[in-house]
Amino acid sequence: MKLLVIYTYPNHKSLNYAFLQKVIQGSNENPNIKELQILDLYEENFNPLLVFNEQKRRRDMHIDPGTEKYRRQIMWADKIVFIYPIWWGRPPAMLLGYIDQMFASNFAYRDKKGLFPEGLLKGKSVVCVSTMKGPTHYPLLWLHNAHKILMKRALFNFVGIKKVKFFEFGNMESPKGNQRKKLERIFQYFRRIRN
Repeated sequence: MKLLVIYTYPNHKSLNYAFLQKVIQGSNENPNIKELQILDLYEENFNPLLVFNEQKRRRDMHIDPGTEKYRRQIMWADKIVFIYPIWWGRPPAMLLGYIDQMFASNFAYRDKKGLFPEGLLKGKSVVCVSTMKGPTHYPLLWLHNAHKILMKRALFNFVGIKKVKFFEFGNMESPKGNQRKKLERIFQYFRRIRN
């Protein structure tokens, strides 16, 4: 299995970075994971802004030379892992900007007759590891699961990725947040996954 980890948090002295380290540590101990690539969107200085003009058209996003490297990473990976905080009930703008550019028509999906397009990323799977200040069940009870619906239904299922696993960790700024237990859970998950 080839794993692509997309890390979206601007601080390397954070709990999110600790989750990244546990993903790496667990993956390195897993004989099923043959290769691992890390994409740190902030370290990469990824530009999340969409630009469309006469030279850069929306319909050509799937062949944009400026994002070719990232498209190659997605095609290379069997499993894509996203690590990010939930801010205002959704992923950070940096990650959404990455998604806007990478999951483009004729790369991630193809329009066809009928209601839904053809997903072009079939066979891949996704794991989302997200943290939030609020309670763990806040997105479910207060926001009607908006985060999971956005990521799973509106994005991943749309492009053909059906296998999506979520770890939504709440109360992460609280001394009662069980951070060590949650870090260990992520380590063990990546140490044992098979596909």
